[in-house]
Amino acid sequence: MSNLLDLLIAGLATGAIYAIVAVGFTLLWQTSQTINFAQGEFVMLPAFLMLGAMNAGAPFWLAIVIGIGLSMLLLGLAFKMLLVDPMLRHGVLPLAIATMALAIGIKESAKQFYSAEASPFPSIVPAGDIAIFGRAVALQSIGVLAVAVLAVVGLTALLNRTSIGHQMQAAAQNPTVARIIGVPVERMIMLTFLINAFLVALASLLITPIYLAKFSNGEVLGQAAFIAAIVGGFNQIRGAIAGGLLIGVVDNLAAAYVSTQYRAAVPLLLLIAIILFRPQGIFGRAEERTV
Repeated sequence: MSNLLDLLIAGLATGAIYAIVAVGFTLLWQTSQTINFAQGEFVMLPAFLMLGAMNAGAPFWLAIVIGIGLSMLLLGLAFKMLLVDPMLRHGVLPLAIATMALAIGIKESAKQFYSAEASPFPSIVPAGDIAIFGRAVALQSIGVLAVAVLAVVGLTALLNRTSIGHQMQAAAQNPTVARIIGVPVERMIMLTFLINAFLVALASLLITPIYLAKFSNGEVLGQAAFIAAIVGGFNQIRGAIAGGLLIGVVDNLAAAYVSTQYRAAVPLLLLIAIILFRPQGIFGRAEERTV
């Protein structure tokens, strides 16, 4: 039972990070019909930006600020203006292909300009253990889970309890009507891209101390978050959160009780089951589109 508690907490911590990234998938899809297949690489890159700042002599706290700032500039503002806006005019499929190419470009650039070897990354959570129900649990898992939960709660509060959040939801649900009632739709869409950039930078800060900084991190993180978004419901933020937590726990339990060699197959099997029996996801709503 104590070992199960350790696995559940570690799984929830990892799943909370998946949830943050999956929420970014959902936000971009809701507001601009954008599926960003470079989302995993977007999580990988901020860690290298922070390491670059530290190698240049910046203290860790300043490197975090620089990394988040550059992420919002490059992965938010520049991504929307230089890639999404031009490609979206040609349809969703060309944009999806463009983001796939962007993912390859970011990964190869990190490999060539930084290093192909994994690099250690400092953690914002101090090392050590904390006692829970008489069992020592890694403080890092508790800290990561707490920060991720605070981020999700903060985002939910922004969307549901502020005027800006209501405008973002209106722009996502019906852009035409939102424009008629005076909502600055384009500004709200840009804000969504900036929020996604902040979320991926935060996810990078939380998960890189666990996985180390390496150019291939994006493949694993992007796949896990994409599966989480689909399993939970691609058009619901609460679905992305639930899907991320579920994938994190299932992945951790599969590694412990099934096999580390086949742990990646378990979330895929869950994905197939969801697509077959509830294609809109656990908390998603069915959408009908006229053709």
